[in-house]
Amino acid sequence: MAHLLKRLSWLAPLLLVPACKPVVLSPSGDIAARQADLLVQSTLLMLIIIVPVMALTVFFAWRYRATNTQASYDPDWDHSTKLELVIWAIPLLIIVSLGALTWVGTHLLDPYRPLDRIDAETPVANRQPLQVQVVALDWKWLFIYPEQGVASVNRMAVPVDRPVEFTLTSTSVMNAFYIPAMAGMIYAMPGMQTTLHGVFNQAGEYQGLASHYSGHGFSGMRFKAHALDGAGFDEWVAQAQASGETLDRARYLELEKPSENVPPMAFAQVDPQLFSRVVNMCVEEGRMCMAEMMALDAQGGMGLPGIANVAALADADAPGTARPILGLPPFQVSGICSVEELNDMLASAAPSDSAPRELAPLRGRGLDAPQGILGLNLLPNRLTQSVPPRGADQNL
Repeated sequence: MAHLLKRLSWLAPLLLVPACKPVVLSPSGDIAARQADLLVQSTLLMLIIIVPVMALTVFFAWRYRATNTQASYDPDWDHSTKLELVIWAIPLLIIVSLGALTWVGTHLLDPYRPLDRIDAETPVANRQPLQVQVVALDWKWLFIYPEQGVASVNRMAVPVDRPVEFTLTSTSVMNAFYIPAMAGMIYAMPGMQTTLHGVFNQAGEYQGLASHYSGHGFSGMRFKAHALDGAGFDEWVAQAQASGETLDRARYLELEKPSENVPPMAFAQVDPQLFSRVVNMCVEEGRMCMAEMMALDAQGGMGLPGIANVAALADADAPGTARPILGLPPFQVSGICSVEELNDMLASAAPSDSAPRELAPLRGRGLDAPQGILGLNLLPNRLTQSVPPRGADQNL
């Protein structure tokens, strides 16, 4: 008896299985329900071939065992048209069915696709989705509600039966946003913005998590998602507004620092440009946003002045001046101005003894000159006086 119990001890962990809730297969939102249906339908289609194969494996092992002298023995058999048809046709039909099911489901459940219904019986009609901006931090989640002007950390609340449009980004590494009971998983990446649409059809408290490993504090990167009725959501927003905390750029930079198992917190006011700055990686003061940088690149860049602007400067304590670039006198770009401002500046500048300098930006051989390029404040006589020492900020 003791030997039997020892052999069956490996089954003990199975006793814990009933305590696990199959969240994916018991969803609380229409998108998650349709995803669950897709999983079940795909599994049933695959079982059409898997179950017969497993059953026939056992049957053949028993039917053609060595001790069964009644089984037929045909060592010269090598082909059966009927058997070949069954072996190839049925799996092929299943693959075609799975492909069609997956193709339709992939397009209908595209995370970027706005919802076309609240549930199976209720169309979206004219219901506007709730906007929620999500930032994956190390190691916590930040939720910004631009319409309500509030924000929260590691706690999210949305109304029941109202579409929700998440816009997501990350601060340092790629992460994955996942509320199994509501919708599918979507990645959040630094310098990029992704979108996820979902809805809750049942009130309750649900688990949200990061489903992509992101470092030391990954295991604590979880949050509670509350699905509330209209009055409950308004009360939740009022509680956040009563917190008195303000999430501005300075407070965000403190929040951005890596921390683990952060308790939920709320902010009554949020900088309206904060999420855009997080996406463009320019929350810090004096840092150029990626959108501005890409706009400059699209117009041909800053050309020769841009090269001189990022050049290494001489030490202030050492003799000499800034290192010349391509024979130019040392200068630094101190600002970017419009074409009109550039023309006014050049018109009011004192005449120079030297020949006028070509101000067109650098461009590759054979490329057309960029149109509408930003003008640059380039007069060496004015900018040489403000050249900072080596190592100082050289903002464009």
